[in-house]
Amino acid sequence: MPSMNGVIVVDKPRGWTSHDVVGKMRRIANTRKIGHLGTLDPLATGVLPLLLNRATRLAQFFTRNDKVYEGVIRFGFSTDTYDADGEPTSPETTPALTPGQVTDALAPFLGSFNQTPPPVSAKKVGGRKAYELVRRNIEVDLPPVPVTVHSLDVLRLEGTEAAIRVSCTAGTYIRSLAHDAGRRLGCGAHLSQLRRLVSGPFTIEQALPLDQLESLATAGRLHEALVPSASLLPEFPGEVVDPLTEGQIRQGRPFRVSPFRSRGSARHIKAISREGELIAIGEVRLPNLYHPVIVF
Repeated sequence: MPSMNGVIVVDKPRGWTSHDVVGKMRRIANTRKIGHLGTLDPLATGVLPLLLNRATRLAQFFTRNDKVYEGVIRFGFSTDTYDADGEPTSPETTPALTPGQVTDALAPFLGSFNQTPPPVSAKKVGGRKAYELVRRNIEVDLPPVPVTVHSLDVLRLEGTEAAIRVSCTAGTYIRSLAHDAGRRLGCGAHLSQLRRLVSGPFTIEQALPLDQLESLATAGRLHEALVPSASLLPEFPGEVVDPLTEGQIRQGRPFRVSPFRSRGSARHIKAISREGELIAIGEVRLPNLYHPVIVF
């Protein structure tokens, strides 16, 4: 059976935390070494990439992946979590809105700006997660953080609910967009649905529900859902190395690559064995000379 080092993309179910999914996949894949690439709120569904086994060492290269979401904003009242899982913080109303009004309310959040995260979030305050403090009735004041929204489209408006599609940088809170749009319209709003369609190179077409992954594991076919380590980070050029060079890399020694192959301005390369396994991530030191910064 192929080695289980790589990424499995889970279609996260609603109501589960990302930690819940990791715990379930540890049992399915029979390994403790699993990490996720960016959390999803319990309300959200969709793309949750999980790194398995030795591939967890690659997490540092995925920290700034862009995301694409589709969601539904419910106008009429706000909540303390900025989504449907929270408690109302304003009286419920039934505003009569037009698509143009919703688009105008969201327009200031297109491009680069400083966004204030929701108070109920995983942002750290004095070493503690903000939501832990809020649950203890401790007021939190989170500073705005720079984010970029590449595109923000209103797909449809039905009554008080607007379906939106957002492409944005990592760290952007869609529920903050919903809350702030409601504040601009003076009627309050919160996020009632959210589905992540893209996280970096991973898409919803690759994502499998947990029950399907469990069935594959039972049949001894879980490797069919795996994106192998050597296929990850396609922006890093791949270099197939011979057994002698592989041995040098595993000793932590710098290694040379062919001077006749263009690698552009790439800072890192992937050293790959003749069998197609990822051996190391190399960082350039001199032209055609790389130092292994991560060895598998």
